Amino acid sequence: MSSIRLDIVTAEGVVYSDEVDVVVAPGIEGQLGILPHHAPLMTTLHAGELRVRKGEEEFSLVMSGGFLEVRPDRIIVLADTAERAEEIDIARAEEAKHRALERLSHRVPDVDAARAEAALRRSLARLKVAEKRRKRKTSVSY
Repeated sequence: MSSIRLDIVTAEGVVYSDEVDVVVAPGIEGQLGILPHHAPLMTTLHAGELRVRKGEEEFSLVMSGGFLEVRPDRIIVLADTAERAEEIDIARAEEAKHRALERLSHRVPDVDAARAEAALRRSLARLKVAEKRRKRKTSVSY
């Protein structure tokens, strides 16, 4: 099977760069699957799980949004943030979820609802990716 170069970059630097077989990204209209030789495109990414498969290895990163460009020879992800599933601090994500829900439930005039909703989406995405990783890890250990 052929492969394609994947570069995931945040403001802090390169998060991942390697040849991969498949990328599934959280596009603006749903999941976007990209294989080598995919047609060129550019799209916005939502907060969610970005899955990568290279050979038999598959791993996930949680994205908080950004842009994805597919070129003939590579996929470039410019992410607001990108965090590998094993790096997710579940307690911190739970706290962020509760803070966002609290802000949204009280609708205080000085609270920016759009920012609270974005924070809620990010925390839910982090928790979902962490839970999937935990389940995969548990099922493999039997």
